[in-house]
Amino acid sequence: MLTLHARSRLSADGKEFPMREDLKQWDARKTALVICDMWDKHWCAGATKRVGEMAPRMNALVVAARKKGALIIHCPSDTLDFYKDTPQRKLAQDAPKSETKIALQRWVKLDPAREGPLPIDDSDGGCDCQPQCAQGRAWKCQIEVIGIEKDDAITDSGEAFHLMQQRGIENVIVMGVHTNMCVLGRPFSIRQMVMQGKNVVVVRDMTDSLYNPRKTPFVNHFSGTDLVIDHIEKYWCPSILSSDLLGGNEFRFKDDARPRIAIIMAEDEYKTERTLPEFARANLDRDFKTHFIFGDAKDKYNLPGLSALDTADAALISVRRRVFPKVQMDKLKSFVAAGKPIVGIRTASHAFSLRPADKMPDGCTDWPDFDRDVLGGSYHNHHGADARDTFVWAVPGAEKHPVMAGVSTGEIAVSASLYKTEPLAAGTTLLMLGRFKDNLPHEPIAWTFQRKDGGKTFYTSLGHADEFKQSFFTTLLRNGIYWAAGVPVPESVKEK
Repeated sequence: MLTLHARSRLSADGKEFPMREDLKQWDARKTALVICDMWDKHWCAGATKRVGEMAPRMNALVVAARKKGALIIHCPSDTLDFYKDTPQRKLAQDAPKSETKIALQRWVKLDPAREGPLPIDDSDGGCDCQPQCAQGRAWKCQIEVIGIEKDDAITDSGEAFHLMQQRGIENVIVMGVHTNMCVLGRPFSIRQMVMQGKNVVVVRDMTDSLYNPRKTPFVNHFSGTDLVIDHIEKYWCPSILSSDLLGGNEFRFKDDARPRIAIIMAEDEYKTERTLPEFARANLDRDFKTHFIFGDAKDKYNLPGLSALDTADAALISVRRRVFPKVQMDKLKSFVAAGKPIVGIRTASHAFSLRPADKMPDGCTDWPDFDRDVLGGSYHNHHGADARDTFVWAVPGAEKHPVMAGVSTGEIAVSASLYKTEPLAAGTTLLMLGRFKDNLPHEPIAWTFQRKDGGKTFYTSLGHADEFKQSFFTTLLRNGIYWAAGVPVPESVKEK
């Protein structure tokens, strides 16, 4: 069996796209691994370099899938003459024609009725070199680093589907280039396979886009690929990581210098598993590589995927009254002890503490001092729950702090009850206060904290789902993340 952590934003109504991660168990013998257009050379020099860089990892993934029993289908389009006398080519050619749900197409174009426009402008061909490379056919075969074995198949057409039908294959794993073009449109790739009724996933760290950052939306090249993956997860199929089969960390291009932020979500009150991914896509993708870690939907006291902390530069925590196995909690504590930046919102103040009446699950451990030692607060319940009577504002002088750039300094009504967070620890800088009705004392709402371990923390007790609709809050949270990670907020982002 193949155990896959499939991240998806597919929506039944096509309007809301809540991110989720589901565990899939696929029979390898009913699964095909499709390698899309990993050519020996591309007309774009940058594309050629990136293909060469990820090919060894991709070959390791091919070897692992083949060993488990998956069918490997190599699809280097427009190079089949190179393979015309091979048994792998004949294997695909000899597959009998099968019935299709719709007619097989040489290229499945973007359908505005089914999917929105691509999030990147690739109208110039997508070459990110300066000057741009001359376009034309430069390839003759698949890159040799990816091995082709005797039981594999080679094709670049609907033969792939016929072969799958002959073999009783229900599941398709797609990887290769380019995400915004061939990985979506080729006859053996995502759109076609989904439309034919196959279960499809794309390997999101085993692909690349043809995108020029000098075109809309003017983001980092690798952020452009992330945006296309996001589009695929919304409209076509889930994505997985190569580490699902290989273990270890996901693949990362050498030139991808974006700081990595792990966003940890394990709470069942404020829907941050939906609001935080949406926030990240709108506010962080320009400058950060985001990795989402979801609490286990079947076991609230389990937090899979924490290996992402091994390569993360910062972490955002939205957890509420959860305790975890000691090995997981130790990984969190080690990350903090290393002086890594931490951002906490709302229930992070009581993230790893159970209520007194709750029983500690076997094998789990808590972290009752997380609020005091890591966030710099002292949460002890909250004022009344009537959100209509909660107001927040910036403290005098706070407007000079980089976290407050573009944040309204006047009094603002918010949607969540007011937390009791006094007193703050030494080393905190108070940025915002709040009140419930006309009660005193006013409570700290947002602050920064210079921790004893040398790390920086930004925390806000805001984070209700409705507050993600308020620009002051999203600006505050965005700035807090940039500040904690030591990344200057670009002027164009400040003005957003």
